[in-house]
Amino acid sequence: MAMLEVKNIGISFGGLKAVDDFSMTIKKGQLYGLIGPNGAGKTTVFNLLTGVYKPDTGTIFLDEKNITGKKTIEINQEGIARTFQNIRLFKELSVLDNVKAGLHNHYQYSVIEGLFRLPRYFKMEREMNERAMELLKVFDLDGEYDCKASNLPYGKQRKLEIARALATDPKLLLLDEPAAGMNPNETAELMDTICFVRDNFEMTILLIEHDMKLVSGICEELTVLNFGQVLTQGITSDVLNDKRVITAYLGE
Repeated sequence: MAMLEVKNIGISFGGLKAVDDFSMTIKKGQLYGLIGPNGAGKTTVFNLLTGVYKPDTGTIFLDEKNITGKKTIEINQEGIARTFQNIRLFKELSVLDNVKAGLHNHYQYSVIEGLFRLPRYFKMEREMNERAMELLKVFDLDGEYDCKASNLPYGKQRKLEIARALATDPKLLLLDEPAAGMNPNETAELMDTICFVRDNFEMTILLIEHDMKLVSGICEELTVLNFGQVLTQGITSDVLNDKRVITAYLGE
């Protein structure tokens, strides 16, 4: 069964087609790759999926529910979470509080309960702390829970952003070039972590990358985007052998 079904979406900016007639289907539990060079429209697709932009044409279904045109917060509540190519953390907050920020959709107390520190407030805070620490352990960040997010090394900030996204309890996790700026060792570790998240959280993951070698090692299927249009898509091995992809991206 499809977790995400995108049908013929498109959007223009100033008369220029940024994404044109884009379709893609991702099965539940899949680790799927969306690849293409810089400027191909990959992040624009993410922005369409998460409500940052409203598509001019086409429809988007999440777990068979039409989410086309919904606001970002509504789409998050429906079950899509994302990270960004340029890390967006609450850098002045602690590592723990960054993850807790993602939990507030599921652990809520009233203003009165928080203001007067009523029993429900302490119960919710305790449960959020416990859940946040569980997520931090997955990324080996539990030992730095009280550190300011901005003081973490770059690679750990990347992991923290993924942990915060997971805190919203999504059905579909969108990762926008999560390995950007990482060294080879950090990248390899992150790819292992992404596979761990998919397998142990029963998560469906859509990974944006421009590095074909990176995604081909972990993604079961790929869509190749070029100038806002689908160049080819399918099983990873078939895509890698597609002459159009070889010509466009490998220079052969």
